[in-house]
Amino acid sequence: MTISDVLSLLGGIALFLFGISLMGDGLKKVSGSRLEPILYRLSSTPFRGVLLGTGVTAVIQSSSATAVMTVGFVNAGMMKLRQGVSVILGAILGTSITGWVICLSYIEGAGTLAQLAGTATLTCLAAVTGVVLRMVSKSNTGAHVGDILMGFAVLMFGLSAMSKSVGGLGEEPWFLDVLTGLSNPVLGILVGALFTAILQSASAAVGIVQALSVTGAMGFDAALPLLLGVAFGASFPVLLAAIGAKPDGRRSALSYPIATGVGAVVCALIYYGARALIGFSLSGWGMNPFSVALLNSVVRFAILIFMLPCLDLIVRACTALVPDGPAPEGPAIELEDRFLRYPALAIEQSRLSVAEMAQAAQAALELGLGLLDHWDAKDYAKVAELEERVDGYEDAIGTFLVKLTGQELDEAESQAASKFLHTITDLERISDHALNLAESGKELHDKGIVLSERNSAELSVLTSAIEQVAGMAVTALCDNDLTLAARIEPLEELIDDLCDTLKLHFVECLQQGMCTIGQSFVFNDVLTNCERVSDHCSNIGVAMIELAGEEFQTHEYMNRLREKNSEEFREAYEEFSRRFTLPEN
Repeated sequence: MTISDVLSLLGGIALFLFGISLMGDGLKKVSGSRLEPILYRLSSTPFRGVLLGTGVTAVIQSSSATAVMTVGFVNAGMMKLRQGVSVILGAILGTSITGWVICLSYIEGAGTLAQLAGTATLTCLAAVTGVVLRMVSKSNTGAHVGDILMGFAVLMFGLSAMSKSVGGLGEEPWFLDVLTGLSNPVLGILVGALFTAILQSASAAVGIVQALSVTGAMGFDAALPLLLGVAFGASFPVLLAAIGAKPDGRRSALSYPIATGVGAVVCALIYYGARALIGFSLSGWGMNPFSVALLNSVVRFAILIFMLPCLDLIVRACTALVPDGPAPEGPAIELEDRFLRYPALAIEQSRLSVAEMAQAAQAALELGLGLLDHWDAKDYAKVAELEERVDGYEDAIGTFLVKLTGQELDEAESQAASKFLHTITDLERISDHALNLAESGKELHDKGIVLSERNSAELSVLTSAIEQVAGMAVTALCDNDLTLAARIEPLEELIDDLCDTLKLHFVECLQQGMCTIGQSFVFNDVLTNCERVSDHCSNIGVAMIELAGEEFQTHEYMNRLREKNSEEFREAYEEFSRRFTLPEN
């Protein structure tokens, strides 16, 4: 093997790795927005998890990518550990599809017709079509399809270069000695694992084994340990991705080397045990790219069959090996930077976090309003805690969404990101006003201020309306209910009218000597905060409706709401007026 052959081999490996990466990224971008969220939505049972892990990995051509996403799901609290392990088991099998795709480069035929339909022609057509699509396509999907085709073509050229460079190795004594050494199960597995860990890709490692098999010198005894080691070595990128994750995230990552390691040992024990005990041997089976792909699929299927019944044992082992850390503080759903490469997942995670934020703000508001009637120091502390938590949500979600907007988003994803960015500020302000209301309740308690019976009864009607409008805003946001969002504005206007009426009635009480100036300060603060809460709820409804119409012009929306839907607006306003009627004097 000359220096030229070595350089050709290294160049082929480089092209092959780049082709796999380019094709995989294109596949993720074309289908990822639909496939990725399915992983955690439909992995409720082990069987479903395995099927989904297999299917998604077969499409995106990377078990490591599927496993890393799964680690992110588990770490973020979006998926249970047991679900994550089942998906990872499916990913172990799904990555074997790449070996069959690589086999296309080794199809040969005789005759003019066969040559025209041969691998070289197919590769050139893929390259030309990919370049054309990448250059002229106006849609992102077309460009990504072009990336897939160009990645496929580069992959094929790389394989061709590798195959040509190693063509003479079958006659080299040193190469035959290497293959003989790899027939040692322990050495072969270690070499395969180390090789895969360096390449960071099981598909690439299998592809190189397929290229070496072209020499005709590789037999079953050398290929089996290598492929078992490749299966185990693919866990290294997953373990690296879990650095810094929470205990369950690290446990899910650890399930990959446990499953592949134990599975590889079981496969080796069965084959070598059968050879030693009953003389069963496949040593005479010469390997080629097709038989390597078949053996790789069989090995991974065997690992899945052996390990799936042990799912609960794997979970317990991972739990025992990774102890629980201190109890986490803050949101149950954490925003994972791992998901920024997968916008659909990032948007879904943002939605869940915004929903948590909205519920925390609503809870703070309800407690704050309750403190106006019944003082409770524990509830006051809880309001302060919730307000601080909501502030943390705003910082985390805002930062995450700003990072996300730098990625390539489709129209729906961009719209969702804009909606969340617009609404988190209003949710944070609602929690601020909730704390202000709690402080007003504290002031009433500390100073012994008691509102008149009339003021107290009217304020009770107003706070009920505030709870209603906040509940509508939170429900509309969490469920993306535009119909409910449109009903917020009529209630917000009624609340404005109620606040004006209560202020007028309080002035009358002052004039009649039934109220004091000390009461007026607290009462006005309460009315102001209630009015501001309803304004922010209105802003949430506006953001939802306007962004659904691909614009954000608040004043124009308000005008259209009153002009075009005046009857609906009036009916809703009258409905709320009947529900929140002030008591008669």
